Amino acid sequence: MTLVWILAHFDDEYCGLPLIDEARAAGERQLFLYVADYDSPRVRAQRHAESRRFLGWLGVDPGDVVHVGAGRGVPDGGVHTALAAAFAGLEAALAGVAVARVVCPAWEGGHMDHDMCCLLAARVAAARGGAPVEMISLYNASGLPAPLFHGGRPLAANGPVRRVPVTGGMLRWMLAVRFFWLQRAWLGLWPAMFWTYLRRGFGVQRLDPARLGERPHEGPLLYERMFRTPYAEVRAAADAFLSSPPAGRP
Repeated sequence: MTLVWILAHFDDEYCGLPLIDEARAAGERQLFLYVADYDSPRVRAQRHAESRRFLGWLGVDPGDVVHVGAGRGVPDGGVHTALAAAFAGLEAALAGVAVARVVCPAWEGGHMDHDMCCLLAARVAAARGGAPVEMISLYNASGLPAPLFHGGRPLAANGPVRRVPVTGGMLRWMLAVRFFWLQRAWLGLWPAMFWTYLRRGFGVQRLDPARLGERPHEGPLLYERMFRTPYAEVRAAADAFLSSPPAGRP
């Protein structure tokens, strides 16, 4: 049985390091699937290599770090515009895989691509008899004025939080950001994440599929502020996908 990670971007997995450690200690195989693609082949290769090095350091087989969105027209920052193609890529990669559970970014309004991975994870799990789906929080702006945001802080609306110990100490996790030195986004996100983790610890939440029909939180979403992508646009794409699920299973 396999723990399947459905992620948007190379480096999203960094925010789930304690969960990766937990699964490795339990002897679970982990399969990491990334759906967003990049215009530049050089950037695609560099970022894929970063994730493979990071996950290899954590004991994951580099062959289980798969870019399912490569060449499928699933753009970085626009996964909601190509959900059918993303789902087809996931299903192709999962052919013959016995899925025990799925992990994905939380439904939290931080980045539209992350929210769409949550949607895709729910569809993948449903196609396999309702495999459990756990969510990790990356970032959101719930209750905060611009330009502030929370890093790694689960939304209460997403349900109870299961706390996961940080194996090897917080410093080990903090220093592991070195695997992603090309990503300048960590300059803002990294301090916000560890401000949360040092005060609250790290936790995951079980996805209730009904949440996918709700706005992540009241007030402006972070992706509306940061990327100028309206929730109404993402909502329409999500609803179309949910109402007409694409054929993707072999």
